[in-house]
Amino acid sequence: MLRETEPQATLWDVLLPDEAKRLPAELQAVDAFLDDERFIAPWRALFSRRLGRPSVPVDTLLRLLYLKHRYQFGYETLCREVADSISWRRFCRIGLDRPVPHPTTLVKLVRRAGPEVVDQLNAALLGKLAGDKLLRGRKLRVDTTVVEADIDYPTDADLLEQAVRKVGGLVRRIKGRGAASRTRFRDRGRAAGRRMKQLARTLRRRTGVAMGEVDRLTGEVARIARQTLREVQVVAGNARRARRRRPGDGRLGRLVGELEETITATQRLLAQTDQRLAGNRVIADRLVSLADPDARPIRKGKPRHPTQFGYTLLLAEDERGFIADHQLQQGNPPDGPQLVPAVGRVIAVTGRPPGTVTADRGFGTAANDQAMEALGVKRIGLQRNGTPGKARLALERTRRFRRMRNWRVGIEARISHLKRAFGLRRTRLRRLGGARIWAGLGIFAYNLQRMTVVTG
Repeated sequence: MLRETEPQATLWDVLLPDEAKRLPAELQAVDAFLDDERFIAPWRALFSRRLGRPSVPVDTLLRLLYLKHRYQFGYETLCREVADSISWRRFCRIGLDRPVPHPTTLVKLVRRAGPEVVDQLNAALLGKLAGDKLLRGRKLRVDTTVVEADIDYPTDADLLEQAVRKVGGLVRRIKGRGAASRTRFRDRGRAAGRRMKQLARTLRRRTGVAMGEVDRLTGEVARIARQTLREVQVVAGNARRARRRRPGDGRLGRLVGELEETITATQRLLAQTDQRLAGNRVIADRLVSLADPDARPIRKGKPRHPTQFGYTLLLAEDERGFIADHQLQQGNPPDGPQLVPAVGRVIAVTGRPPGTVTADRGFGTAANDQAMEALGVKRIGLQRNGTPGKARLALERTRRFRRMRNWRVGIEARISHLKRAFGLRRTRLRRLGGARIWAGLGIFAYNLQRMTVVTG
């Protein structure tokens, strides 16, 4: 059952002295800004107004999520800190005699909301900022960055060993539910683990002979994974038949579904390993994690991190530092085609085209220049790849173009700030949907905090 707000204050809140009731300036501004119907509306579709247990009040949940991403807390730390602070309790509208919501309750609510509700919250925030004349969108600088997945650096042998161990664990749990109990299956997790230890010792030598030995051991791990795959497919077939006979066993259904997904991922990993052992080092749409199968390898040309694993995030920042648009995508799509839709979304929020749009060379194409002119953008600062002609070189050397180029560089500092202070360096939620939730809530918290700076 949906609860939009907490009931009236208790006696203990009334007895507090005025100094204890006063919120810090930032929290006071955020508290007043979130008192708006448009932040409550996205949650109504998730809950019944009459049936079920009362939910955490929506205004409390919003403020808890702001604190979580503002200070990069985990859920347990967040609940502990809020319970221990009078000002944070008052900000979150939790009475002194009432319990703070349990961390698992917050986890379930965020999971239930999904990326769609988070997108609606960001749209409502941008609409309110534009309505209050805080978000103007007169100048835009656009760039992309990588939000890393919460995974270790992947190798083919390591991923296959994880697949063998995961399959063994799932088969044990399925047999523990009484399904496929007579089907023969041998857990080869220890055999794969021994090859991984040999591989780690071999890598310490760092010679050409050692690399040949790595390929041999990787092939052995792949052979063990194939043997496991042949046996587990029989187990999966018998488990599916047992599930059809027991349609009410939801736990068994989830285990069988996870086993089938792991079998499909293991087949992909074996195909990738065969290609690499055959000499092909460039594999399209490469699987880099069993825990987060939507993550992809991304190369941005950074010397310190030549390859990162995660998702690509596009950001559009206006002249006041607000993130006027963001879009998180799987893999590493080209930058150029993303510029026009991003500017179009900003125009839909502000109601007018920006006067200046600037971005790096990845966005610089003649088609984008023409599209910006068609949208009504007066000053376009998109550098081009390659050697410019005389006319283009003269344009890029003008004082106005150099000023736009120098202003564009500031978005690199903004990206660094978002990664350091709002958790956008690495998503702690898995898959594309989880990464969208994580990035969306981080940007929601950032724009609220930026609002306090602009209005203060």
